[in-house]
Amino acid sequence: MSLRFYDTATAQVRDFVPLVEGKASLYYCGATVQGLPHVGHVRSAIAFDQLTRWLRYRGLQVTVVRNVTDIDDKILAKAADSVGAEPAPGVVPDEPWWALAYRFEQEFAKAYDTLGVQRPTYEPRATGHIPEMHALIAALIERGHAYPALDDSGDVYFDVRSWQKYGSLTRQNIDDMQAAPDAGPRGKRDPRDFALWKGHKEGEPDTASWDSPWGRGRPGWHLECSAMVTKYLGTEFDIHGGGLDLRFPHHENEMAQSQAAGHGFANFWMHNGMVTFEGEKMSKSIGNTISPTEMLEQASPRVVRYYLGQAHYRSVLDYRPTSLQEAASAVERIDGFITKAAAKADTAPAAVPDAFAAAMDDDLNVPQALAVLHDTVRAGNTALAAGDGAAVERALGEVRAMTSVLGLDDTADAAAAAGPADAALESLVQDRLAERKAARAAKDWARADAIRDALAAAGITVEDGADGVTWSVA
Repeated sequence: MSLRFYDTATAQVRDFVPLVEGKASLYYCGATVQGLPHVGHVRSAIAFDQLTRWLRYRGLQVTVVRNVTDIDDKILAKAADSVGAEPAPGVVPDEPWWALAYRFEQEFAKAYDTLGVQRPTYEPRATGHIPEMHALIAALIERGHAYPALDDSGDVYFDVRSWQKYGSLTRQNIDDMQAAPDAGPRGKRDPRDFALWKGHKEGEPDTASWDSPWGRGRPGWHLECSAMVTKYLGTEFDIHGGGLDLRFPHHENEMAQSQAAGHGFANFWMHNGMVTFEGEKMSKSIGNTISPTEMLEQASPRVVRYYLGQAHYRSVLDYRPTSLQEAASAVERIDGFITKAAAKADTAPAAVPDAFAAAMDDDLNVPQALAVLHDTVRAGNTALAAGDGAAVERALGEVRAMTSVLGLDDTADAAAAAGPADAALESLVQDRLAERKAARAAKDWARADAIRDALAAAGITVEDGADGVTWSVA
C-alpha cells in the first residue's frame, strides 16, 4: 500500500503515513445549519466519504469526525427574521434559534443518508463543547496569543501578529489581508485579529450566550472546530478536510489558534473543489443554482451521487442541464451488466482491480478509477456475449467491489432495491414471464407480445437471449 494525497499546507502530493499504525483520523467541516443543504455541502460530504471508504478498504481503522455548527451569527439572524413572519417555505414563524438549527440539521442528515454518505464516528455540536472552548481560549491568553477586547465588550480576540506562521496555509502576507469581518475593529489591536469569544449583545436572545471568565457570550466560529477536533481526535491527527472556500479565513484561523496553543494539529489538509453552473459560480442573485433537492427530483439518489462524486475531488465540478442525464446513462450501463451477470453467476464482491487501486491510491483519482470500472463492465458484457462464465463471474465480483468502494451501493434507491419491494417485484415479473413463455410455446404470438408490451409500459425491459430471458427496470 502506498497512499499519496495532496496536502494544501505544503502544496505537494505526499505519502500518507498514519500517525498511529493501522489507524487513520479524519475531521472534516460539516454544516452551519442555518438553511437547507446546498450542492457544495453535499459534494464535500461525498468526497470525504469516498476517502473514508478507501482508507477502510486499505485496511485502516478510520475515526471520522464531522461537526455541526449550531450557533452562529447567521443562525441568529435567520431566527430573528422568523419573528412575526408569514408562513413560507423554510420559515417557521417565531422559531427559536436552537429549534431552527435542529430542524435544518435533520435536513442535512436526510440528504447525507439519501446519497449514501456514511454517518461519522462522532458528529459533535458546537453548543455541546463550551467548556473545551473556554480551556482553549485560556491557553491562548496565557501563551500571549489572545487578549480580551480593549473596549470591555466581552469579546476575546486572537492576536494574529503574535503568531509568525499566520497566513502559511494559504501563503498570504498578513499585511495584504483584509480586516476580519466577524466583529467590529473597536476593541482590536489589529483589524485582522479574529474573535475567539463574542460578548453578549443587546437584542440577542439570552439562550444564545454562556457564562465565561470574560463575560457572558458565545464562541467564535473558528474556535469551535479547534475545540471539537481536539476533544475527539487529540492535539494531533491525520487529516483535516473541507471545501476549498473554507481555506481562508476558517482553516487558516483554525490552524493558527491550534498551533499557537501548542497543538501539532492536522498532518494533512485536504480541500475539495467547488461546483459551478455552466462555468460560472453559482449565485442565487442571478438564478444559476441547483439544490440537492432539485437534483433528486430529476434523478435517483444513485445517479446524483455518481454525478457529484465523478470528478477529482480537488477539481471544479461543472453542472450543465445534461449532467444528470449523462450520469444516469453511466449508471444504467453499470446496472445493466450487474443485472444480466447476476442471472448467470452469483458472486460476492471480489478485490478491486489493480488499476482501480492504483488510481485511488494516487490522491483519490476517482475519474481514473471510474474508467477502470467502465472498462470492466465492457469486458463483462463481452464475456456475457461469448458465454464465458468464468470471465463473467470475475467481472461481476470486481464491479461489485468497485461500486461498493465508491458508495454507489449505499444510496437510498440502492437500499430500497434490496428490500421486500424488490422481492415482490421479482415474483410478479417472473409470473408474467412464465405466462409469456407458455404463450410462445403455444405459438400464441399475439398474447406473448401483449405481455411484453404490458411489462414495457410498466418500465420493465425484457431481453431474450441464447441462455433465456432476462429483465430489468428501464
